[in-house]
Amino acid sequence: MSASIVRDTRLAKRRRELMVCAVLAAIALALALLGLVVGAYTVALPDLLATLVGQGSAKDNFIVLQLRLPRVTIAIVVGIAFALSGALFQALFSNPLASPDIIGITTGASSAAVAAILILGLSGLTVSLFAFVGALAVATAIYLLSSSGGASSYRFVLVGIAFAFLLHGVLGYLLTRADVRDAQGALVWLVGSLSGTRWVDIAVAGAGVAVLLPVVALLAPRLRVLQLGDSSASGLGVRVAPVRLGLLTVAVALAAVGTAAVGPIAFVAFVCGPIARRLLRTGGTGLVASALVGVVLVLGSDFAAQHLLGDTQVPVGIITGAVGAPYLLWLLARANRTRGDS
Repeated sequence: MSASIVRDTRLAKRRRELMVCAVLAAIALALALLGLVVGAYTVALPDLLATLVGQGSAKDNFIVLQLRLPRVTIAIVVGIAFALSGALFQALFSNPLASPDIIGITTGASSAAVAAILILGLSGLTVSLFAFVGALAVATAIYLLSSSGGASSYRFVLVGIAFAFLLHGVLGYLLTRADVRDAQGALVWLVGSLSGTRWVDIAVAGAGVAVLLPVVALLAPRLRVLQLGDSSASGLGVRVAPVRLGLLTVAVALAAVGTAAVGPIAFVAFVCGPIARRLLRTGGTGLVASALVGVVLVLGSDFAAQHLLGDTQVPVGIITGAVGAPYLLWLLARANRTRGDS
């Protein structure tokens, strides 16, 4: 009878996960279609479908294929990248604050990109490469410093937050010393923006995510075992240190790919994993659901940034920041209340 109960419980969890993912995918599809048809020039749904299959008018082709579709596509790609990165970090360290946008990894990417723009005068894909290297360098420094004397979730987050403050100071110094016109071009790396996305940027980011997703799928079962504790994982045959390092590397690479493409879109990595786990209510990592929440969040925030603030359009990072900051305050207040009750 106990085996039957376990089997029924697993089936119920699986059904809920499939249902949640299906609903999130449907919402993401609806938001993507809204992003393609709504704007100063509205494209009717039949005209949109004709354009997507190569039968649209010249005007529809330009608006959909050159202006709107790149923006929607990059929103999907970076939504997946940031959400998976945050979910992996949080699951590895069992700490909701262990997110690349909280512990300075995306700030490291931004600092490297801004330095490339303002000091070296670079642009285009070279700046994205600098952002990628900056994220990897900061993550390596955080890992080495937090590992000395024994790695822990608490130590990792504290070292990461210290790096975030340090790098924000570096960014402030670079901007105050730069020409106003150059500083304006660097602002995308401070707030995150999907505007002006080119197909070459999408190809690079998409290729990076496509390479990393199979690695995530391969390591995901080992991540679930790691959540049982290092001693239990070792007893089950998992090589804890190499697997943890591999998962960290993939998480950093995902954050770096997203930041290199569009800048550090605030709080996407931070909130997607917890939202997905609350929707699932089944425990576990919820990586697929987290990725879909990331897509929904970025698509929805970008639509709001373009169309729900009157005639004013703002970068998507401002909207996600407005969503994520209250969640961070609630999380800290809840932690203080729990500590006070204990």
